[in-house]
Amino acid sequence: MFYDEAKIYVRGGDGGNGCVSFRREKYVPFGGPNGGNAGNGGDVYLVVNAHLSTLLRFHKRTHWRASSGGHGRGQGMQGRRGRDLLIEIPPGTMVYDVDSAELLADLTELEQRVLVARGGRGGRGNAAFATSTNQSPRLAEKGLRGQERWLRLELKLLADVGIVGLPNAGKSTLLSVVSAARPKIADYPFTTLHPSLGVVGLDDYTSFVLADIPGLIEGAHQGAGLGDKFLRHVERTRLLIHLLDGASAHPLADVEQINRELVLFNERLGAKPQIVVLNKMDLPQAREKWPGVRAALEERGQEPMCISAITGEGVRELMGRVAQMLAELPELERATPVKVFRPRPRGAERDFTLTRRAEAWVVRGEGIEQVAAQTDWRYHEALERFQRILDRWGISQALEEAGVAEGDTVYIGDTELVWQPFEEA
Repeated sequence: MFYDEAKIYVRGGDGGNGCVSFRREKYVPFGGPNGGNAGNGGDVYLVVNAHLSTLLRFHKRTHWRASSGGHGRGQGMQGRRGRDLLIEIPPGTMVYDVDSAELLADLTELEQRVLVARGGRGGRGNAAFATSTNQSPRLAEKGLRGQERWLRLELKLLADVGIVGLPNAGKSTLLSVVSAARPKIADYPFTTLHPSLGVVGLDDYTSFVLADIPGLIEGAHQGAGLGDKFLRHVERTRLLIHLLDGASAHPLADVEQINRELVLFNERLGAKPQIVVLNKMDLPQAREKWPGVRAALEERGQEPMCISAITGEGVRELMGRVAQMLAELPELERATPVKVFRPRPRGAERDFTLTRRAEAWVVRGEGIEQVAAQTDWRYHEALERFQRILDRWGISQALEEAGVAEGDTVYIGDTELVWQPFEEA
């Protein structure tokens, strides 16, 4: 079974919690705070591995999570950083965010990697909050959760040349003759159920990758046969070998049918350079049709060729022409990987929105939600710090102007609070 699509869940590791601790040593009367900072959670990366060719492993395992950061400890000990998770994928994989449908990356180069889920930041210990005016702080931060998201992976094979045509045109036979690939070959339609790749080597310096695409039929762009499932693998090729069945009653009508399906699936496929080749010249009926097929195609400005994949007639000449055309054609432009995490404008972390929902107030904002998530509500000093941030960022004033009353529920991210006048100790 050939797997070229998958949906996976990725999550960065959670950050560890900071520590509240004080030095307690017999001969150190003013030891002070020594709670260490926690470690950040590990990140999740997708990494290209040349030895992989399908997305099968992601149908066996859907959830992927990096390890969490260690908690801070007393005596100034810092928590360890979570280990990054490297998920290996085959070259040619396109990565989409499921929620936004945004293309995050097109991974085609060996060892190429992209960050898809960032680990949560570790919390600071109380030693980090010590100042000249607060020399024994009793607060620490909790770690943030790692980023989580669903991704859709779509594999498009990396090949220089694609062989297209109707079922039983001899595509798999041709691939097996010119390369070491061993696709399944039989005398019935749709023998090829998934694309096959082979490397064609003409000499020590000339080689290219050839892809055999499962047979196309009318309506392939809409799902008929196997076409719509595998046509996208032709999109990365620079050249097409359009193989005609010499035993077909109407080879020229076959050309029109396949070209129409290519255009309907993607207009760029119809614009790709093609070499139209009549196969099965070992059959008498194919030799009879060849003069008429050649004349008709030459009238359209094409230069057709004829071969017999079984006997090898004309095959080497065809591969030589393919190599010549590839040398003249420009390289395809690869989609540039998109930066998954974009830098935020300076000061944007203080942006927030305030809405009224039923009997509660909802405050949304990346910065304030992060502060709320990291606040350890067990410590009174942590409450004081959070209140100062609400005042300094204008959130308290916005709530009061909107009509918040004592006892009202206020949601800040996933944190539920009850509004009441706050007096510092």
